[in-house]
Amino acid sequence: MYGTKISTSHWSFPQIGTLAGRYIQLTPLKATHLGDLWPLARDAPESFAYLRYGSFASASDMELLISDLAGRPDQPFWAVLDHSGHALGWLSICDVYQNDGAFEIGSIWFSPGLQGSAGAREAIYLLMRLGMDSYGYERLVWRCQAENQQSFQAVLNLGFTHEGTWRNAAVVDGWQRGIAWFSILKSEWPLCAKAFDHWLDPSNFDANTRQLERLQDIRARL
Repeated sequence: MYGTKISTSHWSFPQIGTLAGRYIQLTPLKATHLGDLWPLARDAPESFAYLRYGSFASASDMELLISDLAGRPDQPFWAVLDHSGHALGWLSICDVYQNDGAFEIGSIWFSPGLQGSAGAREAIYLLMRLGMDSYGYERLVWRCQAENQQSFQAVLNLGFTHEGTWRNAAVVDGWQRGIAWFSILKSEWPLCAKAFDHWLDPSNFDANTRQLERLQDIRARL
């Protein structure tokens, strides 16, 4: 067998723009978001432990990074805004393979207040939908440092399949680490999307914004 025959040979590059959700909004990351993001980053240096940048000694150091991220033409970055328009973190689409129909969501930094919230999951879901629904990609990729157990478990909860781990594949801040790879295929996407829509519905949360049914349980039920 040669594989699976496919008629598409090129996919358009996902364009950056504003994406509105129920709990948060994504907007192109800009240096003007520094005022919101710097206090959050300053007070949580440990939140950058598994990223290749940060923490930051000063606001100007963080501003240099944000300006760099915001200006990358081949890796669009979005800021995550709450209902008041305050930035709480960022994420990106990276490593887009336009001739293979694959893209990755990565370089995610969520402030502690955003982590684990409905807004955090919705932010990721909005980019998942952008690539899979709006641009028709065949494969959605996620990778994380294998030692980052919180991220490892979170991506499985999102519906990704663990494809394997590249052992000792990266050196970060003097630490040798493995890189774990995950994916969602086009054939798997409809179920994942349907489960996300059910999970994000306000009826799935109590008065204290605690989930009533877990995403992975909804996916199994559906």
